[in-house]
Amino acid sequence: MDWDQFDLNPKVIVALKKADIKSIKEILNLSGADLQRLMKLSSADIQCLLKTVSRTLRRNSMLTALQLYQDEDHLTSQHRKLSLGCSVLDNLLKGGIPLVGITELAGESSAGKTQISLQLCLCVQYPYKYGGLESGAVYICTEDVFPSKRLQQLIDQQHELRADVPAEIIQKIKFGNSIFVEHAADLDTFHNCITKRISLLLTRGMVRLVVIDSIAALFRCEFGVSDSVMKARYLQTFGAQLHSLSTRFRTPIMCVNQKRHATALSLITNQRSIWMLEMKHSHLECGLRKG
Repeated sequence: MDWDQFDLNPKVIVALKKADIKSIKEILNLSGADLQRLMKLSSADIQCLLKTVSRTLRRNSMLTALQLYQDEDHLTSQHRKLSLGCSVLDNLLKGGIPLVGITELAGESSAGKTQISLQLCLCVQYPYKYGGLESGAVYICTEDVFPSKRLQQLIDQQHELRADVPAEIIQKIKFGNSIFVEHAADLDTFHNCITKRISLLLTRGMVRLVVIDSIAALFRCEFGVSDSVMKARYLQTFGAQLHSLSTRFRTPIMCVNQKRHATALSLITNQRSIWMLEMKHSHLECGLRKG
């Protein structure tokens, strides 16, 4: 167990390692007094430790068969989705993008990929009632600098773009404070980013959306034509790590990629469905085909 990923006081983490406690199960099998003697910590520190590990377990709580059948309040991730903040797109995608799994947003340059990604970073912060997840987002840039100016323009226009949400609710949300920007120009930095920093933010409940713009850029820079096998292995490893984070924290992962000769903007999810957004004469025409 990597205790550094938990929201704990550093001295508690050091004590856990010195006591050679390697799992949450070991902690819960010991009484508070035993943990105090073993770790040489105060009662307050032990209570904080127990509350932290308990919250981690509750985040992945079990559901009864009746709850799954009734799906009261949309308890399961299979039935809940993250809204894109646009009724046309939400209807097309049957509610938005899935909470569990990896969604690829692909298209040629200037097709609107970044615009949708930034809008999602705002949508995730809205209350559940309005299609959000009441949490923040992580935006990982691998090529260009983060488009902060475009983000601010979107924030300023939320009253117009989200007319379905009461103005007082929009005014209360501090959108810019809950978007965490990471820059990863190489594979090692990207690996450290998703396994350490993003994992920590997810564990603390600070974010419920991860946007990667773009993952293909990392492989274009570091691999040649003859490195296809190694490239596939890295891609498979990163894919498994991202899917694990998504499943564990019920958090959608959005991967943005550019296609040079694409004729449309497409959304590809882990459910093997492809949504095509045709761009013609500055109008957005929506169509759907199954892959």
